[in-house]
Amino acid sequence: MDIKFLETIYRNRAEENKQLGQQLKEKYNRFSVVRLIAFFAGIGIALFLSDYGIIVVVTFLVLYILAFGQFIAWHQKIAQQRKKHEILHEVNANELKYLELDFVDFENGKSFADPLHANAVDLDLFGDYSIFQYINRASTSIGQSRLAQFLTNMATFPEITARQKASQELSTQLDWRQDFQVLSNQTEDSKREIELLKNWLNDDNYIVLGKKWLNIVLYIFPIVTLSLVIAMFFGLSYQIALISFIGEMVLLRQFVLKVNETHAQTAEAEKFLKKYARIIAHIETKEFESNHLKVTQQQFSTPTTSASKALRRLSYIISQLNVRYNIFAVVLSGTVLWDLQWIKKLEAWKSDMREHLPEWFDALQEFEAINSLATLRYNHPDWTYPTIEPNNPNLVGVELGHPLIHRDKRITNDFSLAQKGQMKLITGSNMAGKSTFLRTIGLNIVLAMIGAPVCAKRLELPLLEVYTSMRTQDALQESTSSFYAELKRLKVIIEAVESRDNVFYLLDEILKGTNSNDRHKGAKALILQLIQTQGMGIVATHDLELGELEANYSDAIENLCMEVEVLEQDLVFDYKLKKGVSQSFNATFLMKNMGIKVD
Repeated sequence: MDIKFLETIYRNRAEENKQLGQQLKEKYNRFSVVRLIAFFAGIGIALFLSDYGIIVVVTFLVLYILAFGQFIAWHQKIAQQRKKHEILHEVNANELKYLELDFVDFENGKSFADPLHANAVDLDLFGDYSIFQYINRASTSIGQSRLAQFLTNMATFPEITARQKASQELSTQLDWRQDFQVLSNQTEDSKREIELLKNWLNDDNYIVLGKKWLNIVLYIFPIVTLSLVIAMFFGLSYQIALISFIGEMVLLRQFVLKVNETHAQTAEAEKFLKKYARIIAHIETKEFESNHLKVTQQQFSTPTTSASKALRRLSYIISQLNVRYNIFAVVLSGTVLWDLQWIKKLEAWKSDMREHLPEWFDALQEFEAINSLATLRYNHPDWTYPTIEPNNPNLVGVELGHPLIHRDKRITNDFSLAQKGQMKLITGSNMAGKSTFLRTIGLNIVLAMIGAPVCAKRLELPLLEVYTSMRTQDALQESTSSFYAELKRLKVIIEAVESRDNVFYLLDEILKGTNSNDRHKGAKALILQLIQTQGMGIVATHDLELGELEANYSDAIENLCMEVEVLEQDLVFDYKLKKGVSQSFNATFLMKNMGIKVD
């Protein structure tokens, strides 16, 4: 399957769903008129039948309400189907743009960016035009959080291989994946709402549960009050019923603060829990082959019910508690102790399901993250899953390319490091592509370590943690200069190399914040320390004198370069790695082209 075929698939699906959405919209609008006419017709018929007695009218109204309710439900299904096809149109239209490297419509994960992370800033893991935005197909906050965890936390070898197999399987299930995205896209949640719900879940202070006397009151009081209200129609003084009403309000007042606290923690969860239930139901009914997907799916099962049913139940309970927002809720509270009745059901649900809810959230976000990796695999049939060999220190890449460069402009390179304690020293002039190549290596290692396919023909590597020092900025809040910030960064990398045997470092223009003599001495000392501590990685530099280190440390250092040619007053870059030290310079040429006089 090639890119042209993918474009055809997405274009056809986008157009088909656009047409279906428009047809359903027109159908919905037509039956909206029918619905309005049926409503007024029902009222008219009921008035007409009033001459035939109350039994006839009541019988008609019961039948009419049942039929009209079914009609409304059917009408709403049309609206739901229309919404589904509209979102499917959007999903496929976005994927079509994605193939041309236009992926700004996807969430960029900026909130997950950590300036202290080992590589997140230098490798553009988060933010606009980041690898997170490129991969992400998760719409829930928890799904996006799990994908961010994939990118920033070291996975184990079993986790990586499990994700590879799971994403490979899902990549072939286009219809299922896009239906999954439709449900996810209709879900609006937030970290705040999730945290509030978790706080409620972890709170062991119950209002009703465990209080036998209160449970008895909740059973008896509504019966007494409603009986007195009914008795009023047969002559009972309203004052007696009012006394019962006031008694219930007094009882509610004793618990109002605790009820308010519980309601505040759960109120906003009603809608997203209902949407979570729909997504999980979509997962529950699917048969999977990979063990990782099967095990994750099994997390949605309990001995008594399924996760989707339990979450729908929880959402419904919260929706009934949310009736407190209604201006007429005081009537319900004074007759049936509405708030406490639903608090009781809420606490009963928590007592039965509290241990399962975190597991369900964990499984849901895992599916969303894996679905993102699966879509990446589907969209790049020319990429490959890397071979991870934990006990083999060699790194071998064939036709490695930068994932975020358009396929028509992407230049690939072969690259290998034979053993730990080896370093590639890359020299080259400005704009030759050194920094881009470092990011090419770094991003492909990161993709390999999360279980994703890589932008390469072949990649074999051990388990690696990528540490980078490429972009350093002044930290004004810490009164720290960029040079000192770089030193702190380098210290972290040295400590990582000394303490672990799986660190792969990428250093670009070491100590660029000081004079050339200090820079050369400092860079040389750092390079020697890194190879002595058995680190492996790449150093890119303009300092050609560092290339002389290869002569004395040929078993540890190899010189590579990226050159530039001047042809008819134009600079020509091929962005290809070559052996040796760079022999080309272009700074003065560029300055002259910018109108800066250079002697």
